[in-house]
Amino acid sequence: MKIMKRFVRQFSALVIFLRFLLCWSLETDTITSSLVMKDPDSIVSQKQVFKLGFFSPNNTTNRYLGVFYAVSEETVVWVANRDRPLNDSSGAVTISKDGNLLLINARNETIWSTNATSSPMMNTTLQILDTGNLLLRNNATGNTIWESFSQPSNVFLPTMRITDNINTGKKVVVSSWKNESDPQDGSFAAGLEALNIPQMFTWNNGRPHWRSGPWNGLILIGVQDMYSPYLDGFSVVNDHNGTSYFTAPEAQFLMKIDLNSSGSLLQRLWDDQKKSWDVTWLAPQNECDIYGTCGPFGSCNSRDSNMCSCLRGFEPVNKGEWDRRNWSSGCQRINQLQCGGNGDGFFRMPFMKVPDFAEQFSSREEDECRSRCLGNCSCIAYAHDTSIGCMFWTNTLIDVQQFSGVGSDLYIRLSASDLDEKKDKKLYIIIPVVVVVGFVCISVLIFIGWCWMVKRKGGKTNEKKIFQVDQQTFSADSAAINVLKEESEVVNIEEVPLFSFEALANATDQFSQNNLLGRGGFGPVYKGKLEDGKEIAVKRLSAASGQGVEEFKNEVVVISKLQHRNLVRLLGFCVEKEEKMLIYEYMPNKSLDVCLFDPTHPTQNVLNWTKRFNIIEGIGRGLLYLHRDSRLKIIHRDLKPSNVLLDEDWNPKISDFGMARIFGGNQDHGNTARVVGTYGYMAPEYAMEGRFSEKSDVYSFGVLMLEILKGKKNAHYYNHEWSLSLIGCAWKLWSEDQGLGFADENIASSDYKTEIVRCIHIALLCVQEFPKDRPHIQTVLSMLSREIVELPTPEQPVFAEKWNGSSLPATQFGYSINELTITAVDAR
Repeated sequence: MKIMKRFVRQFSALVIFLRFLLCWSLETDTITSSLVMKDPDSIVSQKQVFKLGFFSPNNTTNRYLGVFYAVSEETVVWVANRDRPLNDSSGAVTISKDGNLLLINARNETIWSTNATSSPMMNTTLQILDTGNLLLRNNATGNTIWESFSQPSNVFLPTMRITDNINTGKKVVVSSWKNESDPQDGSFAAGLEALNIPQMFTWNNGRPHWRSGPWNGLILIGVQDMYSPYLDGFSVVNDHNGTSYFTAPEAQFLMKIDLNSSGSLLQRLWDDQKKSWDVTWLAPQNECDIYGTCGPFGSCNSRDSNMCSCLRGFEPVNKGEWDRRNWSSGCQRINQLQCGGNGDGFFRMPFMKVPDFAEQFSSREEDECRSRCLGNCSCIAYAHDTSIGCMFWTNTLIDVQQFSGVGSDLYIRLSASDLDEKKDKKLYIIIPVVVVVGFVCISVLIFIGWCWMVKRKGGKTNEKKIFQVDQQTFSADSAAINVLKEESEVVNIEEVPLFSFEALANATDQFSQNNLLGRGGFGPVYKGKLEDGKEIAVKRLSAASGQGVEEFKNEVVVISKLQHRNLVRLLGFCVEKEEKMLIYEYMPNKSLDVCLFDPTHPTQNVLNWTKRFNIIEGIGRGLLYLHRDSRLKIIHRDLKPSNVLLDEDWNPKISDFGMARIFGGNQDHGNTARVVGTYGYMAPEYAMEGRFSEKSDVYSFGVLMLEILKGKKNAHYYNHEWSLSLIGCAWKLWSEDQGLGFADENIASSDYKTEIVRCIHIALLCVQEFPKDRPHIQTVLSMLSREIVELPTPEQPVFAEKWNGSSLPATQFGYSINELTITAVDAR
């Protein structure tokens, strides 16, 4: 008997031990008919990105079957039994006799099922993919019977399709959890509305809560931060059977968009170093993003203290409610439209989120939109987008928002009386004596004030004349000048804050050396702190230098209206006697060259592969905005690591627009007799012949990519063994299939070999000798995001061998081997 009891105890211990091993032994990505997965077992995708297993949300012991990240198991992206939790840890997953995936409890009751097939169990398997999708397949035919992406929970993942069928009304949406502890369907859902022009929505119990604005084939034009299609690679596709779907390509990094229980969409990226998720975008961002905050015919501006206002020609329906900040009733028209004749016109509202319920008419000409709307008595507004064509509105204008620097021009149809800015004025007979006395008093006061201002400001007025936009003072092409004159908002320098010298001196502790951040081509840059505590960076042109005046003007005019997450923001400027200064947002991680090339800098080893790739993509997005998505086409001409600043989250921001050139009209290239830029980053055709274009910036971007990958400066790198430059070294190792050997030792891991070698390949395409052989920046971004998988083969770059100033006659070039920008070199 004792022997029997000992055997039972040993056998039980063995079972427990085997059970412990088993929960770690399911190193497979597939559940077959012969495998039962019991709590707490899990299966893991091939590259160990996602797991399918059991979990309990916070503050509850209920058990659920779900998909979660292998690196962050508390981050659940899909739940099977959302509405029917398990009360204990007795759950098991198996393939049923009819070939479905089942979740059963201890009493063998079905808690959840795919309920999608009647195939024999031997013919079906379930696999978890590295995208997070679960596929139930028929092994006999290879067909997918069911997938979890067709029944998402609260998370959108790359390659998932959010669909809308306009014929059947069937949608695939993500739906929020009830709360953090309960995965049941909550109040909010997010999905695609494909009728007319596709838009993304979130709904609160079926009512619109947030709207993305129309999809124009490239971006969602109502999302302020979505400046280009390469921001995240999103796309909207119509399969011509009535079904449209919103999706994103498979990403190289972990990215997800959650819909939380409060109705907010949050895009997050995984930071492998911090082992946490960084929020990179959210919606709604403010009260103006809430659908219809200001009611019909109201416009919302989050930067105004009175957030809501009526559109031009409209007044509040209920003035009392508006005074109490209840805007739901909206606005009503003051003067009725006069259909036909010349009674109506249009009022232009720039930088707007266009209203909901747009109707589309394909047209490339904005004038055609105007004439069609004017000829339709029901049309009350129109807008034009180069990719969408005409957008018309006929009933109401709802969910209108004023953006800053981005957005569409919205044209509101008004009666002639509403368009007339001159108001009727009553004339009064004034006693002549009062007029005379008043005139004398005002004249005396004006004279005293003028004398005081002249004494105080000195010659400041004359110096501000440097901002006159004419062919003598502005360093742009004549076509660009015409564009600038037409776009008065773009060059209205009065909108850029003017700082006093005294305020900046106090902010920088009298330009103390302790606050010196570095020295640029035109003078030092200081860190400062304003009286309100805001940190700034002050670029101070050397008063003794004759250089930089044109560049200073150029930079203020060009950057003052640029709005992009990857461009540094200009906060203001100072022009006072001999002092000329630019004030920027402060970047705590300084410039890219410091982080890459300074071995004494504490952040030098912080730039892992993930951060470096994000920096490459971010710089590319900034360039795309300059080349294609801003109101004016801008060529930077001096892209290099010292002109890329890094914020607290290591996001890159392109700076120093003093060398930038603006293209107007249909211009796509230019010539100059004044070659500017920095040795090592200039394209051959620009350095030798003074020809520049978008492809010149692409060349600089390619050099920059190689420097980021290698961690070495192009101008200072020389391989003694091969007598090669940085570009030549990259070419040699890549062409010999040894690309990983080129990478910085801090990132040269076999885990990243494919990505690193691909980036070298793309960089070599960017530094091709002839501009026609280099890809446009949008193509480069598509290559980086793998929207374009197959890459063309590059030719050997022209500067593969070490090139220096002695390679050219001294009379031809005045190059310096330092990192200062060349600003006064004449071409032949």
